[in-house]
Amino acid sequence: MNKQRYWDFWQQITNTDDVSSHCRDFFHDDLFWQGPAPINAVQGRNAFIETVWQPLAHAFELLQQKPYILMEGQFEGGDWVSSTGYFTGVFARDWLGIPATGQAAWLRYGEFSRFVGGKVVESYVIFDIPELMWQAGYTVFAKRLAEDGFAPVPETRDGLLLTPQEPHITQNSLALVESMIFSGLNSFDKNDLESMGQERFWHSDMGWYGPHGIGRTYGLEGFKQYHQKPFLDAFPDRKGGNHKARFSDGHYVASTGWPSLQATHSAPYLSAPATGKRISLRVMDWWRAESGLLAENWVLLDFVDLFEQFGVDLFACLEQPKAHPVVPETHYVV
Repeated sequence: MNKQRYWDFWQQITNTDDVSSHCRDFFHDDLFWQGPAPINAVQGRNAFIETVWQPLAHAFELLQQKPYILMEGQFEGGDWVSSTGYFTGVFARDWLGIPATGQAAWLRYGEFSRFVGGKVVESYVIFDIPELMWQAGYTVFAKRLAEDGFAPVPETRDGLLLTPQEPHITQNSLALVESMIFSGLNSFDKNDLESMGQERFWHSDMGWYGPHGIGRTYGLEGFKQYHQKPFLDAFPDRKGGNHKARFSDGHYVASTGWPSLQATHSAPYLSAPATGKRISLRVMDWWRAESGLLAENWVLLDFVDLFEQFGVDLFACLEQPKAHPVVPETHYVV
């Protein structure tokens, strides 16, 4: 299974100096790797090693990938693997201009990789870079929405799907998410959140775990208040699409688009006043279904890219004095 190959690769590459041979066995020569701003597109396996992996491994000593969801499936004839979780290590040297702390750090990530013949030919990755800045002591957003903190592992502790899952459960999970998207989210009348009828799809005590700036919410009402309302106020004409992958594996469903959302920035959002500009947004979602409803949702958004479109450089926060102590390792939620 490709997800086993994925698991084995990341266990090996973080425990060896022989990076090139492991990458040669795992990535196609012409790998297309698309990451978040400011990294963006990287073409070729060797370029990935030089541009992405080596700077990351240099910055974080004892680097490990620790996914809490790992799954595979098919989308439009392609074979995909997706994972999300954290890269952990000691933030020993600067990365992307973010000053090293010398302390333990957790870099939240999401990844979707398409395999052909047992090798990755294209990969899409989001790192929660603003969260890392926050861990380093900087205030990225003057205004945040919900309680910030590290995204927890699934409540059921069963997100590493290294064995085959029941086909009927897999099919039902995907059908539920697609119904939630196409019959629910797409029914928004640009005025009333209740027009989407989200109660049909979610447990009342669902958990929603967004990127730094939005934060975590519990319960459907919290999800509406702290994420849906601010987002739809800011982007009332948002339209999704352009999915790179959307598939299920057992009780889990994963989806990404690059970008998967187009909208007009019509009202203030987080620390950015309305610009009236047309924007696009890179999005990644993972859901866990339980008893016919959605119980948890992990979400990553490329906020560095989005705010660049607003004309705002999130890295400018690094030019200001630190606003709070470095986040200690005890804040990590397992």
